[in-house]
Amino acid sequence: MEEEVVKILKSIGEDPNREGLRDTPKRVAKSYEFLTSGYRADITTIVNGAIFEEPTEGMVLVRDIEMYSLCEHHLLPFYGRAHVAYLPNKKIIGISKIPRIVDVFARRLQVQERLTEQIAYAIQEVLDPQGVAVVIKAKHLCMMMRGVEKQNSELFTSCMLGAFKDNMVTRSEFLDLIRTGST
Repeated sequence: MEEEVVKILKSIGEDPNREGLRDTPKRVAKSYEFLTSGYRADITTIVNGAIFEEPTEGMVLVRDIEMYSLCEHHLLPFYGRAHVAYLPNKKIIGISKIPRIVDVFARRLQVQERLTEQIAYAIQEVLDPQGVAVVIKAKHLCMMMRGVEKQNSELFTSCMLGAFKDNMVTRSEFLDLIRTGST
């Protein structure tokens, strides 16, 4: 990858041997290794057995999970917040695992629509809950820095499974909680 970054620097008219750019190929390679670490992550390893029998039936919501990803069309960042909820079916997951699952899929080349669904279906597969809901609100630098250059546009995506899809009261409760944060 470092050799390819040198080629990119040369193709835009830069001198890769210039003092400020000498280590750039190495830094970019290291950066992309981290930003795409989701390809090398395994959900089972991430969850690490943190699933517990619990008879609770109330909604579990982790709100405002910061997420950063790379647009697969332009390799530019998009960033925002994910809201993830599930309705337990006699099992709960350690709450830190939900943001970790978000990161697994965010740290890949993505489109926000797919990212939203991958998170929902992963939680569905791991927990088999009564329902899963995921909403992501993000800003895309590919829209802000180039193209249409719209600084204040945000993309909202959602995926509702099970009770969140079929029960309007459950869906409304989730949407109210992410909108207001109140109980």
